[in-house]
Amino acid sequence: MVSKTIFQKIIDRELPAEILFEDEQCIIIKDINPVAPVHVLVIPKKPILRVEEASTEDAKLLGHLLLCAKNFAKREGLKNGFRIVINNGKDALESVPHLHIHLIAGKPMQWPPC
Repeated sequence: MVSKTIFQKIIDRELPAEILFEDEQCIIIKDINPVAPVHVLVIPKKPILRVEEASTEDAKLLGHLLLCAKNFAKREGLKNGFRIVINNGKDALESVPHLHIHLIAGKPMQWPPC
């Protein structure tokens, strides 16, 4: 049996988190190590390891995650913009093997990001 990720434990209410939004497909929580004044995670309830593991059947869910991120940004009044990041694999600093979107905002961003 594969052990649950920290995100699955949060979804299952086995670990606490500040849940900012929830629907039947995803949750949005505050990142515990923020890199900007606004840094939240949009996490699907369906456990997909990473983008490269997503299937064509996940297309609607992936679109839903992006729309939830957009709606959160609008609700929070992030009028000056925001960044969306999805890490995929160890070289991209993926720390939890459960697909999630970082929504980062509240300060001017730099490019390139690394």
